Amino acid sequence: MKKMNYLLILFISFLSCNTTAPVQFSEEALNDTFITQEGDLIAFKSILENHQGKTLVIDVWASWCRDCIEGMPKIKKLQEEYNDATYIFLSLDKTQKAWERGIKKYQIEGAHYFMKSGWEGAFGKFLDLDWIPRYMVVDAKGNIKLFKAVKADDIRIEENL
Repeated sequence: MKKMNYLLILFISFLSCNTTAPVQFSEEALNDTFITQEGDLIAFKSILENHQGKTLVIDVWASWCRDCIEGMPKIKKLQEEYNDATYIFLSLDKTQKAWERGIKKYQIEGAHYFMKSGWEGAFGKFLDLDWIPRYMVVDAKGNIKLFKAVKADDIRIEENL
């Protein structure tokens, strides 16, 4: 009987957990700053404003990340099939030089930004970032349609494009 009560409490606790993904970026995430390829600082909210009215595919990656690099051909295929979307690449490389080399080496087309604050910054914390690559889809109105995908061929990416 004790075991049954414990399982019931565990089940109810599981059901009451808030497992819904956010549909809007937090104020902290919006104010986190990134570095442009020109070396300028830019707030994430400005990145979104620069691409306002477009569907966005956000790829959090690093040139040292094997899974990220293995996913690039799939992202390039998405870019061909869904060329009306804007592709934003947020790098967690250790240095800006490594980031720039990775963009050139893997011939990555899109908008590129270096995550100056890294994994532990406001943006990384908002994402509850624990793995890369990390893919997101944001609709033309700025709503997060897909909060977390870790594979470039996750069917939910295409479903939200």
